[in-house]
Amino acid sequence: MPKVIGKDTGAASIAAEFATERGQAGELHQIAPDGGDVLTTQQGVPVADDQNTLRVGERGPALLEDFHFREKMFHFDHERIPERVVHARGYGVHGTFTLTESLEEFTRAKVLTEVGESTPMFVRFSTVVGNKGSFDVARDVRGFAAKFYTKEGNWDLVANNIPVFFIQDAIKFPDLVHAAKPIPDREFPQAQTAHDNFWDFITLTPESMHMIMWVMSDRAIPRSFRFMEGFGVHSFRLINADGKSTYVKFHFKPRLGLQSLTWNEVQKINGADPDFHRRDLWDAIDLGAPPIWDLGVQLFDDDFADQFEFDILDPTKIIPEEQVPVRIVGEFVLDGLVDNFFAETEQVAFCTQNVVPGIGFTNDPLLQGRNFSYLDTQLKRLGSPNFTQLPINAPRCPVSNFQQDGHMAVRNVKGRANYEPNSWGGPRQSPTLGYRHFDAAENGRKVQERPGSFSDHYSQARQFFISQTPIEQKHIGDALVFELAKCERVDIRQRMVAHLRNIDEGLAKVVANGLGLPALPDPAPAASPTMTTLEPSDPLSIVKRAPGSFAGRKLGILVTDGAPVALVEALTEAVKALPAVYEIITPKAAGAVLDDGTIAQAKHKIDGGPSVLYDAVVLAVSAEGAALLASDKTAKDFVNDAFAHCKFIGYTAQALPLLAKAGVAPEDHDEGLIQIDGADDVAAFLAACGQLRLWNRELKVDLDAAAFLEHGGNPPRGA
Repeated sequence: MPKVIGKDTGAASIAAEFATERGQAGELHQIAPDGGDVLTTQQGVPVADDQNTLRVGERGPALLEDFHFREKMFHFDHERIPERVVHARGYGVHGTFTLTESLEEFTRAKVLTEVGESTPMFVRFSTVVGNKGSFDVARDVRGFAAKFYTKEGNWDLVANNIPVFFIQDAIKFPDLVHAAKPIPDREFPQAQTAHDNFWDFITLTPESMHMIMWVMSDRAIPRSFRFMEGFGVHSFRLINADGKSTYVKFHFKPRLGLQSLTWNEVQKINGADPDFHRRDLWDAIDLGAPPIWDLGVQLFDDDFADQFEFDILDPTKIIPEEQVPVRIVGEFVLDGLVDNFFAETEQVAFCTQNVVPGIGFTNDPLLQGRNFSYLDTQLKRLGSPNFTQLPINAPRCPVSNFQQDGHMAVRNVKGRANYEPNSWGGPRQSPTLGYRHFDAAENGRKVQERPGSFSDHYSQARQFFISQTPIEQKHIGDALVFELAKCERVDIRQRMVAHLRNIDEGLAKVVANGLGLPALPDPAPAASPTMTTLEPSDPLSIVKRAPGSFAGRKLGILVTDGAPVALVEALTEAVKALPAVYEIITPKAAGAVLDDGTIAQAKHKIDGGPSVLYDAVVLAVSAEGAALLASDKTAKDFVNDAFAHCKFIGYTAQALPLLAKAGVAPEDHDEGLIQIDGADDVAAFLAACGQLRLWNRELKVDLDAAAFLEHGGNPPRGA
């Protein structure tokens, strides 16, 4: 056997053995052996089922009687002080929502019925796994939580940038987060899931496979908060004035389109600017180019729910837009920077249970658990039931009740009466204006079971994968290999590949080859067979929905002494007109002297402004400047990285020696390298930049491309 350098011979290699059972939906139950260690509550009571909450019937609402769930979630919510347990690293801004189409037919909520009405809002973007001091650009889900300060009270739409979730039942949320967080005995790795604990949990939780496809895709490494979609995840209800219910899924669609980063960029950006996403959002608003999203809804009824291929209560499933189109009903603009980060972004408290009359809940078991958990965790984190009186959380409408006292109470009952009913006066309930829950008929046994309709864990994972362009499929394979290669246990790697065989055989082969597995494992047992009849859905792809414009992006212009002033001025004016942003990078911090004596002020010295910070770059250099930079490693990295990351590169003829020295030989030139001889060429260059990336270049600069093609991938079709 050949010698293996770097192998940790002390690493655990044998998994603990348990008797296992599969539930009706395919969830894994690990059973304690006779005389073995039995899972108990904090009171020492043995636990019979740690996979499902107690509910009324398989698809019914959760019951407060489930003391194990409540204790488990209560303890989990109180693990961290003072930062959030999850979503600790966040960034918040103010904005305004304006309704453009009334949904009065479906809901009595004024925020969704009064066309033209503007509603103040606060949005907090966040990563999930990392602590407050972690970096922005992690491979992670992004929180996209929106608080609408409506006339009828606060409505919190606690969205993510991915429309599905890892788990089907909230009782598993503490386990998911524990598995993803730093390993408890060593407290690393931070803000990443590339470790044994996470993948051990995931490979034992087949319901997570759809979410894993999203998290291993480019959706999990967005270029900016401004280029992300938002999803309410769950099926909610809209309830009209007659008490009729219509199901709804909420969508936020960015006007600037979607955009992602490459993994190599991610690692370099985190070194160059760990606040990359924060800075990007702040700068866009500060420069007067606030981002805009359209608010859309998917509306459907019980007839659709009954005939849909999957259970609409399952939070690991989407409803493809081809089956239920997204109806745009309004827009929101995020244009208000906070005055104080702690007072607003850190103290803002979102609760999924915060809805207004006309918006209601379904029996989605994850949503039911979130409704319990969020209020509890805010009490722990903010230290008082009066967190709603903090300005960032306080409604912008009248608040009147008999609740009193507690830590940090700044608003208390006035007068004699602090109870109801009373004969002194004060607020009274309103049958006409008050919130009414949907009058749903529930019938069933008290059970801890998951419905069989939740059992298909692979079909939509496959649909997501086949909906991607080939280059996006390659990125998913690359991400899986990277993450699983960080797992020390080979059996965990094999388990994941076994799941992939139920999703896409070519993907399984690519990952197995990248991990060096000697053979493909048998496919994982499936509670329901993978449906191969689901058609690709273009809205699931980022590349298929490229914006076709460079608006809102950032151009890096590398300028040296003697560069043509006409070109630099034409570039900067054209970029501002899009509108987009430019930054000038020069060899010296003082800037560069152009060919007419004009000084081009530098935003960055070359070693502080790497090309990973930009969406496209221009090399506006003189012959002397190019010769100087051709011997500078940082400058060569600037050029080489831009080329390797498939960016569009504009260059003056004098830059050709710099390109060659940076490893971009004449025979490597493609349509993404555009010579700009003068101001007349600027418009064509920026139009080409609207593609954002020339993805087919990746096959030339990535060694993994050959393996991708060999094991079932197809070459990307341009951008």
